[in-house]
Amino acid sequence: MSSKKRKRRAAISELVLERGAVAVGSLAERFDVSMQTIRRDVDALCEGEMLHRRHGRIELSREFLNTPFDQRTATNNPGKQVIGEAAADLIPDDSTLFISIGSTPLRVAKSLRRRKGLTVITNNLSAAMALSEEVSNRILIPGGEMRLPDRDILGNEVLDFFARFRAEYAVFGVAGIAEDGGLLDFFPTEVRARQVIRENAQQALLVVDWLKFGRQAPALGDNIADMDQIITDRRPGDAFEPLLTRINDKLIVAGGDEA
Repeated sequence: MSSKKRKRRAAISELVLERGAVAVGSLAERFDVSMQTIRRDVDALCEGEMLHRRHGRIELSREFLNTPFDQRTATNNPGKQVIGEAAADLIPDDSTLFISIGSTPLRVAKSLRRRKGLTVITNNLSAAMALSEEVSNRILIPGGEMRLPDRDILGNEVLDFFARFRAEYAVFGVAGIAEDGGLLDFFPTEVRARQVIRENAQQALLVVDWLKFGRQAPALGDNIADMDQIITDRRPGDAFEPLLTRINDKLIVAGGDEA
């Protein structure tokens, strides 16, 4: 395969990951190639499980699509609450921290309402609003277009924004965790934003409920072993025991459930 073809197919894959679905005709125009060429690209990309062709579009397969934000927020709420409290115990008053998008980082933000004097750098607008109730806090948010219904902001502007700051803590979640510890998200922009805040923070706190272990998502980022602390509500199944043994000194099981 030529380098040009490989780069075009990689760009098509990333575009579908970003948008969920893209019309085949628009791809031909975007990459300035014939419909025949684009159809060959799409056919090749749809040979795997992640992408498929439907009604003149190339789409993410259903199992790789994220669930609605409000549904994620309501899922395992007791577990996320204990995770939030455990993470808040690690962050004292007057700290500077990044908070990423997601329902579990939002739960951490709600638990941090008992803290004072925080400087919070976030693209999670729900987290910003939760922490705005304490007037001693300073809250910094990026510009750009709000993504609905998640109530967050993503894009290159967010990466530039996060890169301008340094913090003591970075609080973030992920969409899924592979058996080898790979951290998975639904969009490459989510991966890049997480990597920027992790690199610019002294302590990286991964907050993730046990249901995320083994959950599928298409965009691969860092590995769980690279985190400073991993806070979950219970241990997952036996398939993840080798991984948990490897990171045991970094693992906090907040719910006290070792099952």
